[in-house]
Amino acid sequence: MVLATLCYIRHAGKTLMMHRNKRADDVHFGKYNGLGGKFEAGESPEECVVREVFEESNLTITPELRGVMTFPQFAKGEDWYCFLYTADSFTGALKHDCPEGNLEWVDNDKVLSLPLWPGDRVFLAWLEETRFFSAKFTYQNGSYLGHEVVFY
Repeated sequence: MVLATLCYIRHAGKTLMMHRNKRADDVHFGKYNGLGGKFEAGESPEECVVREVFEESNLTITPELRGVMTFPQFAKGEDWYCFLYTADSFTGALKHDCPEGNLEWVDNDKVLSLPLWPGDRVFLAWLEETRFFSAKFTYQNGSYLGHEVVFY
């Protein structure tokens, strides 16, 4: 089981995205994604997302939990559990060198035209709502099979 966080930072009509293009062994290689990563021992989800965003971008955020997502057998046969956040404010200056990919501010209306995982196109639309959600996204060999969701 892999525990992870994912955060979409939004500011002035743009979303900070990472083009995962620096590590060929990255399961997300070639795709755009929010910022985040795997938990370290003893971390809460909030501690993890704040640390990961800072490590990747040099930005300090105040995260807002928006949903919890599961990805059964997603990569290397492991189940992924992901806490999904947004952040509308931050402090710090964006760093220009991240070892995982290139950081880019993308116009909000262009985010869905980027190379994304198919399930990301689904849950990104949910971020426009105020309801919390729990969802399961199913992939097989990298192909999207579908999802289930409950809104609260």
